[in-house]
Amino acid sequence: MTYVYIAIFAIVGAFARYGQTLAVQSFLGRGFPFATLSINILGSFLMGFLFFETLERINMSPELRTGLLTGGFGAYTTFSTFSLESLNLIEGGELTKAALYVGASVVLSIAAAIFGAFLSRNLGASA
Repeated sequence: MTYVYIAIFAIVGAFARYGQTLAVQSFLGRGFPFATLSINILGSFLMGFLFFETLERINMSPELRTGLLTGGFGAYTTFSTFSLESLNLIEGGELTKAALYVGASVVLSIAAAIFGAFLSRNLGASA
């Protein structure tokens, strides 16, 4: 059943990724990989948040949890695209943009995962 959940959530994650890419590019253009950057940040936040929510608070079968986290976010987040876009910026001679993109992606994605985990762990802590 785990593989079924992974497949189902992978479809949802891929559609979400594509939809967000279209939306961000329509607003901000294609001159900088804002779409991939936003997907990596949001995906990191959601992974940090839902990892702990589904571990500590939400009762969910291990198969469903694996499907959501591995299938859904595996298809949604775009690290392989990030790597290719970084390479394209470097090969295009846009070293400043490449450095900004790599730095922002790594720092903001890790910060988003930390914030998601913090938020999950502290929801209802005062209740």
